[in-house]
Amino acid sequence: MAEIETDVLIIGTGPAGSATAALLSSYGIENMAINRYRWLANTPRAHITNQRCMEVLRDLGREVEDEAYLHGTHQDLMGENVFCESLAGEEIGRMKSWGKHPLSRAEHLLASPCHMIDLPQTFMEPILYGTACRRGTQGRMSTEYLSHKQDAEGVTTTCRDRVSGRVFEVRSKYLVGADGGNSAVAEAENLPFEGQMGVGGSMNILFRADLSRYVAHRPSVLYWVMQPGADVGGIGMGLVRMVRPWNEWLIVWGYDINEPAPEVDEEFATGVARQLVGDPELEIELLSANTWTVNNMYATQMQKGRVFIMGDAAHRHPPSNGLGSNTSIQDGFNLAWKLAAVLKGQAGEQLLDSYSTERAPIAKQIVTRANQSIGEFGPIFEALGMTGGTDVEKIQAAMDARTNATPEGEKQREAIRDAIAFKKYEFDAHGVEMNQRYRSDAVEADGQIEPAFEIDAELHYQPTTWPGARLPHVWVFEHDTGDQVSTLDLCGRGKFTILTGIGGEAWQDAATKVGPELGLDIKVHVIGPRRSIVDHTGDWARAREISDSGCVLVRPDHHVAWRTEAMAADPVAELRRVLTKILAR
Repeated sequence: MAEIETDVLIIGTGPAGSATAALLSSYGIENMAINRYRWLANTPRAHITNQRCMEVLRDLGREVEDEAYLHGTHQDLMGENVFCESLAGEEIGRMKSWGKHPLSRAEHLLASPCHMIDLPQTFMEPILYGTACRRGTQGRMSTEYLSHKQDAEGVTTTCRDRVSGRVFEVRSKYLVGADGGNSAVAEAENLPFEGQMGVGGSMNILFRADLSRYVAHRPSVLYWVMQPGADVGGIGMGLVRMVRPWNEWLIVWGYDINEPAPEVDEEFATGVARQLVGDPELEIELLSANTWTVNNMYATQMQKGRVFIMGDAAHRHPPSNGLGSNTSIQDGFNLAWKLAAVLKGQAGEQLLDSYSTERAPIAKQIVTRANQSIGEFGPIFEALGMTGGTDVEKIQAAMDARTNATPEGEKQREAIRDAIAFKKYEFDAHGVEMNQRYRSDAVEADGQIEPAFEIDAELHYQPTTWPGARLPHVWVFEHDTGDQVSTLDLCGRGKFTILTGIGGEAWQDAATKVGPELGLDIKVHVIGPRRSIVDHTGDWARAREISDSGCVLVRPDHHVAWRTEAMAADPVAELRRVLTKILAR
């Protein structure tokens, strides 16, 4: 008999695992999360935290969202990506990124109640893991996953206590592998993947140094240094990333994956930092250094029976676009409510099949996008004359030619501007972050045609209440207090929600009948004049795409489950039909 029993065992306490644990505990589901190391992230790997991810933290509670804002670097300081020959040297160009351009900022403000921030993984993980443990998760550090075996009733997982060496078993109803890019859980289940691991090599150098004199006047998260012939080799481009403004930094420099990984000792790291910063006397406090590989691989199936994978275990890609931890946390938001519904007897187990159906396409999308973004540096190299050959003097002369008062110089300057501006597909791709639409049995579209994207779907978010899409955010108002509240705040927190208007009160009556039948506590908001929620601006009426008497049914993860344009002949029967289908009853 297993020594420990729980409903859900989570392997890994990174952003995916800790978010899933926090959500399950918030929903009242018993769970355990284990980590083979003695504590959480020790390097600030992931950091860009987009609006959709912040909405998940907001759903966990305003105190969780506020703690993230407290520790994060805010949007204005994330700023303008700088391209330069060194931080102390000549600037080549810059682009307004992460919603800094006024037009992009307007789209961000209209899209969500949340703001994107830069929150290093060393801060994100403790927020999520702490929330999980405070709400009931049994967290165990220095506990290593060894193997598992699933059967018709559950999963038996063998673990090792790395402090004592003792081996023990955990019996759970479900197992979640959030165990990173070399996932042992995914390997044990032989889940199918497409792509390739190890397509490139990189080194990280984490250090402290006050660089404010070089950057405070042009605040940014990312400073791209173009240095042909740099002593460290590679492609001639390095990244100096702000971790904490303006005294903690991470340098990323590529190396040839076909050669042995470099040994990054203190002398080497200091030399690289001095070279990229452009200060030969720079003194640094080296915090850590390591090498890693660039991957281009995604799972085409993210579950098998009672076992699921998420996060880096399922989508393995470079940090381009800042999609890693964001997508990982959203994996958890998708799966947690479904596990809770099944474990509470509100849904059939078939509901869980929708997890892979919905999230595997997202895994493919973001892995493809992140790797494509690396290739999109090519036009910058070409415009600067950095491609081809190793003649450093020739390359430097080509870069210097951009200052010439000649037709060729003018053409080169235009090419550089265009190439840098095109990087908005990596650094300001709002649509990639927000346009996720699900197609599965956990959505009932009733044949309604999906609206086409009218503008670039990678750059711009297009709100819609089409079933499968994320519920549009608009500000509505509490009648009694006058306080504004997001439509997203009316939903979530582990519950299904109905949004309707005056003339749609029968949907509220239907929820009071169907909800108890299915064991659900369905929230209902009738939005309109003299109701508890009012739409003074008319923004909700314009966004909802239904009439006053219609209904938008929203899942616990903010995605629209179903909608109907007007009142049904029998709203009780309609609601029962839809929920029974979605919940695989």
